[in-house]
Amino acid sequence: VQFVESGGTLVQPGGSLRLSCVASTTIFSITNAAWYRQAPGNQRERIASISRLGSTSYADSVKGRFTISRDGARKTVSLQMNNLKPEDTAVYYCNAGSAEALRSMDFESWGQGTQVTVSS
Repeated sequence: VQFVESGGTLVQPGGSLRLSCVASTTIFSITNAAWYRQAPGNQRERIASISRLGSTSYADSVKGRFTISRDGARKTVSLQMNNLKPEDTAVYYCNAGSAEALRSMDFESWGQGTQVTVSS
């Protein structure tokens, strides 16, 4: 499965962005999905996930500001990001798999990601 992330750009603090991740198959309709991010000098971290049944979870750093959603038929997982902060600056990636895979980030491949820069 291949993933293509898009929607990242330069945005001012307090602004909003919507990221999209398109998969090459309908994988999002049959398994869990998550968004990750990696800032310069930091490890990649999971920030939002959505289970096959639709339940969601978020990292404390983005809870209340970010919302993950899924359209399995359109092979898309989205991330709505509101009230963006400079510390949200990172490359954002998506992926899909078992709950264990989402936790361990043990995936066969990653997309190229999309750069989000929050700065005035």
